[in-house]
Amino acid sequence: MTEGSERNMTEKPWKRVFVIVIDSLGIGGAADAADYGDAGTDTLGHISESVEHFNIPNLQKLGLANLHPLKQVEAVGCPSGYFARLNERSRGKDTMTGHWEMMGLKTEKPFITFTDTGFPPELIAELEKRTGHKIIGNKSASGTEILEELAEEEIATGHMIVYTSADSVLQICGNEETFDLKELYRCCEIARELTMRDEWKVGRVIARPYVGKRRGEFKRTSNRHDYALPPFGRTVLDALKEAGLEVLSIGKIQDIFAGCGITRAWKSKSSVHGMEQTIDAAKEDFRGLCFVNLVDFDALWGHRRDPKGYGEELERFDEKLGELLETLGEEDLLMITADHGNDPTYTGTDHTREQVPLLVYAKKLEGSGELPEADTFGVVGATVADIFGVKMPGGTIGNSLLSLLR
Repeated sequence: MTEGSERNMTEKPWKRVFVIVIDSLGIGGAADAADYGDAGTDTLGHISESVEHFNIPNLQKLGLANLHPLKQVEAVGCPSGYFARLNERSRGKDTMTGHWEMMGLKTEKPFITFTDTGFPPELIAELEKRTGHKIIGNKSASGTEILEELAEEEIATGHMIVYTSADSVLQICGNEETFDLKELYRCCEIARELTMRDEWKVGRVIARPYVGKRRGEFKRTSNRHDYALPPFGRTVLDALKEAGLEVLSIGKIQDIFAGCGITRAWKSKSSVHGMEQTIDAAKEDFRGLCFVNLVDFDALWGHRRDPKGYGEELERFDEKLGELLETLGEEDLLMITADHGNDPTYTGTDHTREQVPLLVYAKKLEGSGELPEADTFGVVGATVADIFGVKMPGGTIGNSLLSLLR
């Protein structure tokens, strides 16, 4: 730690840090956005331009409109916290690369995708042989559309729906009543084993259970389970856990890190539920990190190219954020950020390579305003490690912002 951060540690000894990831809330194309086909993207800005009303008073107080001009939301003269733009140094624009980089890992090679071709015949044949189910689908599709197209056939025949998306994922659908949840998980475990091979290696295998009997009635349930690749190195989460600190996971964090570095975990039924769980965690007595992912922004609105729904989800988040701010104590620090963009006004259904926001708030902070733009998401984990006096694992990236917080 620097002399400045040691002084800050003495003056502001935070006991708990809450890191909330608004999944996919980009704030404008990164410098290399054109290399990813994403020039001109701006998730937050285009949402603001697309909706008539945008009521986010708590994010406004924290300085979001100071960081990024918004049509309906004015910048405030004296924000309640600090704010900054973060750039991703890893190659890719995936959930896992974004989160892993926050906790110190730079991904050099993007995860493989099968968006354009579907999965290779050799993989499909082996998966059919090992699971005992004929596979239908095998293409890129939205989760709701693939159910409308093929769920009735799966229910009638026992076949298995396999599909992908613009992400590095292999997804398997299963009706909870006819396919059985236990069987779905078994098949996903087999798929995860097969896709550890380099030529088939996807970031995540995802179990997508659903209920319903006919078109128009199918609904995905909260029993989703992600089988992610474990991080390729030690992260800040591992360092915190090894130092005897709590690392609480809310939402997808447990899956994204394959359980590595996590001490306790809760799954969320929705982003609102995730915020309610975070508020409950803030009422507990613990020392360490509460790491939260709110996936609805990405899954329900970004990928489905629905700026109105995305804007309304941000309003629901803001309301719960107000409750959280009231719950936080003098020894708490809050960081709000994102893992990539997913511009709901852009072409296709892919994530977008964008800068992301960082909002920092604590009752003990006397200062506020804009921090220097960072060249990596790794400043998040580095700051958390610095707060608790924990050494960053070898080979990780990111410099602490702690000495800049007054």
